[in-house]
Amino acid sequence: MYGNTEEFVVNSTITTTGRGSRDMTLVRMTTAFVMSAIAAGTMLLPAAAQAQSSCKWYAATALKQQQENERLRCGFTGPAWHSNVPEHMQWCASVSPSAMKESAQQRDKMLADCAKR
Repeated sequence: MYGNTEEFVVNSTITTTGRGSRDMTLVRMTTAFVMSAIAAGTMLLPAAAQAQSSCKWYAATALKQQQENERLRCGFTGPAWHSNVPEHMQWCASVSPSAMKESAQQRDKMLADCAKR
């Protein structure tokens, strides 16, 4: 025991009793809260980064498909057939990953059918 403060180990953590223990508890609670917030934010980053990466892939693929549409003179038009990359990115961000993949696959199929003509 040192002065009016006593320390002892409980479940591998140091617990402080006596003068200043409320301050230490507040510090520990604040630290725990901040660390939890950082951990939660860090867990969200990979999902957001992955979604953005998927939408970049989608937009690049849609652009290449539109260029192929023009090169082959297929004549496909409509909301999925254009060269506006930011618009493709915005659409991708508003739909599920499966809808995004389905759209790209549908354009691939249409282009493959066009190339056979």
